[in-house]
Amino acid sequence: MRKGGRVRIAVIGATGSVGSAVLDICARFPQKFQVVALAAKSNKNKLIELARAHGSKKLCLTEPQGGGFSESGFECMSGEEGLSVIASDDEIDHAVFASSGVSAIKALQKALETDKDVSLANKESIVAAGPWVTPLVKRCGQLRPIDSEHSAVWQCLRSSPRHEVEKIWLTASGGPFRDYTVSQLDHVTPADALTHPTWDMGAKITVDSATMMNKGIECIEAMKLFNLPFGKVDALIHPTSHVHGIVLFCDGTMKMLLSPADMRFPAAAAIAWPDRLELIESGFDYIPLSGLNLEFRNIDDLLFPCYSIARMAGKRGGAYPPLLIGADEAAVAAFIRGEIPFTAISKVVEETLCKWNGSAPSSVDDAIELVKTGERIAADLCKKWRHIN
Repeated sequence: MRKGGRVRIAVIGATGSVGSAVLDICARFPQKFQVVALAAKSNKNKLIELARAHGSKKLCLTEPQGGGFSESGFECMSGEEGLSVIASDDEIDHAVFASSGVSAIKALQKALETDKDVSLANKESIVAAGPWVTPLVKRCGQLRPIDSEHSAVWQCLRSSPRHEVEKIWLTASGGPFRDYTVSQLDHVTPADALTHPTWDMGAKITVDSATMMNKGIECIEAMKLFNLPFGKVDALIHPTSHVHGIVLFCDGTMKMLLSPADMRFPAAAAIAWPDRLELIESGFDYIPLSGLNLEFRNIDDLLFPCYSIARMAGKRGGAYPPLLIGADEAAVAAFIRGEIPFTAISKVVEETLCKWNGSAPSSVDDAIELVKTGERIAADLCKKWRHIN
């Protein structure tokens, strides 16, 4: 039950950029939201700081340094089991999943099983384990996307029946290399790839944006979130990042959602649904219509092979989406460490998928293991790449 009319919220991934956006909205509207629990990977000091700022008493670190986690004045938990305890806690109304990776999948299942409202910015959980997550949604609006593109499509769709949807497009800024030639990519450094023209994000997702792998993964996620087939989901490069998602309906009309490139907009839409918060009154700006640039470009598969690799993994389904997630994790990490060139990321991921000849996952544990398998295969390929080159 809600206490004093406020929504009692848990934020998993509280120290990241999306978690920070959610917490900012909660702080601006304390009459509506109470932050009861926070979770992070390993940054104890930052987690304690946030807990004190927001009055949270329940905390979890999934990978605490030294193997343990305790702090006077707080109820402290650790590991994936701790996440599941928080996600199913009777004192939580709404669980926000803003972390990356697969460690929160089982906690996400627990939150849905115990009828919590869920806001989701964790691509891996849907891409790798969608068949064991989305069936747990019990009611309209229980699962709400926070990623700006999926939030935009979700808001455009609202209650529209799926048979009326002809096609959806996610948008991408195009990253730092949208105006490069294919040959220029041979000389890209990690520092180049980690400079994003629009968003301030973590290293992994920033590189994924530079390769456009993130947009391919987001297409897989959109297929599962909105129950749409491969042919009805695509993406476009939109350099100004004003439009975040577009829906074409069967009668030829279209909706698109515009907002500044600020994660607090989709965060607010998710945690306040079905209401909208008075963000303009709170000091937020909006995009002026005068001089609005609505340029869109198709994605060049030669320049961004990761995009088409990810989409084909989504089309094939089965083991390929979780393998893709793991392979990309290992390849990007090797690139950031300077062990493989930028252009090798797509080659390593593609070869990892080509090496698979096993069966599709039959459980969420199988799917998580396939992510790890993809990571191991790709890591070995990266080592061989270094020796050969």
